[in-house]
Amino acid sequence: MYLARVFFRLHGYLQPISKTQASLVSRLIRTQNEVRYYWQVTAAPQSTSCHWQLQEECLELSYGGLVMHFDYVWLRDHCRSASCYNSKTNQRNLDTSHVELNIRPANTRVDDENLFLTWPEGHVTRYNLSWLAQNSYERQKQRAMQPRIIWNSDIYTNAKVSSANWDKFMTCDDELKKFLRNFLLYGIAFVEGVPPTVEATETVTQRVSLIRETMYGKMWNFTSDFSRGDTAYTKLALDRHTDTSYFQEPCGIQVFHCLKHEGTGGRTLLVDGFYSADQVLQKTPDNFELLARVPIKHEYIENVSDHRNHMIGIGPVLNVYPWNNEVYMIRYNNYDRAVINTIPHDIVKRWYVAHRELTTELRKPENELWVKLKPGKVRKKRCLFIDLARKDSSLHVDIREGWGHSETRIGFQGMGKVLQNRTQTIQYVPSFSGRFSLLITGVSCMVGSPSQACGNCVAAT
Repeated sequence: MYLARVFFRLHGYLQPISKTQASLVSRLIRTQNEVRYYWQVTAAPQSTSCHWQLQEECLELSYGGLVMHFDYVWLRDHCRSASCYNSKTNQRNLDTSHVELNIRPANTRVDDENLFLTWPEGHVTRYNLSWLAQNSYERQKQRAMQPRIIWNSDIYTNAKVSSANWDKFMTCDDELKKFLRNFLLYGIAFVEGVPPTVEATETVTQRVSLIRETMYGKMWNFTSDFSRGDTAYTKLALDRHTDTSYFQEPCGIQVFHCLKHEGTGGRTLLVDGFYSADQVLQKTPDNFELLARVPIKHEYIENVSDHRNHMIGIGPVLNVYPWNNEVYMIRYNNYDRAVINTIPHDIVKRWYVAHRELTTELRKPENELWVKLKPGKVRKKRCLFIDLARKDSSLHVDIREGWGHSETRIGFQGMGKVLQNRTQTIQYVPSFSGRFSLLITGVSCMVGSPSQACGNCVAAT
């Protein structure tokens, strides 16, 4: 039924993206002053003027310059009284199935700060007006879930984003907070001075999140010997792609750390996929819409040595929040894209056209940021964290040069949701409580050497 609805909407019934929604897709924030604004706690409306009206199925509330509508069932279900909500565990006590679907308040009143609703059974619900405003649909569709700076090469280079220092990163919460801020804003962040060992790589990874175990194990050797059934285990150059698109919940962070490098080449190319997706949206909204609505299969089929795996992940190329069309994840991997059998024949050509436009944007030279990680002096022992919500999932794409010699990596995989908990634990930007659990759905830490002509590396996911 879902696919039927999708294709029904694609045949002319899908509402076009409004200009307001378009501006929310990947908020292009170019200055630090603007960034600070989005990172602050949302201020409560200053105006005390409040007007309300009981309509047939909802309460209309005008407050702080915003006209909002709240369904009566919603108002009963979200009651924050002690009997309905446990404020210690932040969990609902109320059994929603017991709420009458045709419920209406028996009495309603408003003071300067609160809305009071008395329900037919006598229960009284009190809502702070500012809380209602912040949690209304009308407010949510105007704000981004995750503030970001989307970038091309010039934007990122001119921002002069600082790297974290290994010693401070491991011992100082302020250094960790600065690192996380850069990581969440730009989708990439560096830690300098990490010792070139597997143990140090694992330690620096765990400072950010738990490590996720996959069919590769918790740690694995990553070398160009075709020991696993993947192009990444060859000496072939890799084009722009996102990793683990064949997982239904793709990994969230990838970490590269060079332990040993022999030979030439080995650079890694980073492209901010959110920037490229935003370019498609601005130029051809219909193509953006198609890439955001049509589900595509990606798969990993392995039949090498003792490894027998077949993974399938299904989802659109561009994943967006439906209430504001903000991109939060992308699956873009032409290597792992499976047979296209989820699209009717009259949609297929349109999908290819849209996919071609996104590919063109991703391949523009001005969008390329080349990074080379190589061992040497302590200051050059550099660990790169990549947000796979932009690189892998949401589209923060990396490309690799071909290898001149062999490369070995060891990998880890982790749960990126823990990043949210880590930021809360160190009281980093309290206004972000609960905002980026979907941004990072898993941690993919690839701690390895650069890509062409490398020696030994470590990888984690």
